[in-house]
Amino acid sequence: MTRPTLNHLRKQLQKLFALTLVCSTFATLRATEPANTDSPLKWQIKTLCIDANEGVDVGDVDGDGKPDVVAGRNWYSSPEFVARPLRSIADWNGYVESNGDYLVDVNRDGRLDVIAGSFIPTTVHWYENPGEKGFKLGHQWKQHLLFDSKFSTNEGQVMEDVDGDGKPEWVVNSWVANVPMVIWRLEETEEPTEDGKGTQKTLKAVSHILGTDGNGHGLGVGDISGDGKADVLVGTGWYEQPSEGAWEKPWKYHKDWSLQASLPMIVVDVDQDGKKDIVWGNGHNYGLYWWRNVGANADGTVEWEKKTIDDSFSQPHALAWADLNKDGQPELITGKRYYAHNGGDPGANDGVLLVYYHFDKATGKFKRHDINRGMVGCGLQIRVADLDLNGWPDIAVAGKSGTYAVLNQGYGEATK
Repeated sequence: MTRPTLNHLRKQLQKLFALTLVCSTFATLRATEPANTDSPLKWQIKTLCIDANEGVDVGDVDGDGKPDVVAGRNWYSSPEFVARPLRSIADWNGYVESNGDYLVDVNRDGRLDVIAGSFIPTTVHWYENPGEKGFKLGHQWKQHLLFDSKFSTNEGQVMEDVDGDGKPEWVVNSWVANVPMVIWRLEETEEPTEDGKGTQKTLKAVSHILGTDGNGHGLGVGDISGDGKADVLVGTGWYEQPSEGAWEKPWKYHKDWSLQASLPMIVVDVDQDGKKDIVWGNGHNYGLYWWRNVGANADGTVEWEKKTIDDSFSQPHALAWADLNKDGQPELITGKRYYAHNGGDPGANDGVLLVYYHFDKATGKFKRHDINRGMVGCGLQIRVADLDLNGWPDIAVAGKSGTYAVLNQGYGEATK
């Protein structure tokens, strides 16, 4: 056998170095390339509680810089998410008497409190964060009356900055179609302290009636008219915000549809053509839809090209719009609400699921990815935040199938 010359060995080493450099460069490119939206993300499912509560929110409750979860009767401290007491809620007709949690610093003390909605009572309460000592003792949060709406049959609410002043309003609707549609502004005011020796800042709710006879199942906030101002969507149409004096006059009501829609209905320019579309779910039947805005008529009504996203499961009652795979383009997140009408809806006994959809600009269609089937369903709210601080957006969801932290593992291995 001929022994290799020194020059031959040198050439072989040069080839090996070049191959190593190419592989290293390829690995670097792979590490920094955009997310592959055709590949589903992987998820770890963490069960927090099994009860019938359907409201949830995320925020730093205990001031340690980590996002915690609040959901009905309990709050869950990151990263262990062990249940801790928050409030007592009655069971009612197969439901927990709660339909939404919102973390807001009501008494302006630097700690997040909870404002909570409910189905039947006309009163809305806020629950005062007890602080470190209260947490250590396992105290429930003190209940305070925020306002009495005088209207019952509340389907749900959202907190959105409707008037563009940087502060969110409490927007609440009813499943009854011909009752007033009301927005409650939360204004900072000074009130006497409990001991009467001074004053303290707090939020006070001030009501404004958009209209007296247009309401119904479904709620959304967004600029339908294209004038740069947020409008309000309900189950039977939408309210157009006035060009000025939003809280000084009634809003123009457009009775453009009759739906039993999701909460929220999402107002977003899906195909980026400059006009805001509507994405909504049929809250108590099969169907998830994209209504593409094709322009307004002279009378202010809007024409829609109605597209079906998915009609394979029922009761997509809650929706969210957030970037899950970090490609800069939000995904549509939803799932089957478990027993929304206690088994009375079409498909009620089908298995629950949680899914997300990526919009493909090239095809103009939504592509579905399943997050979980058979265990995690939806309630009335979906929240997206990096719960485990691994850099990937996670999902918190609560419903009659339980409260869950759904932890995004990127494109790694999924675990239960």
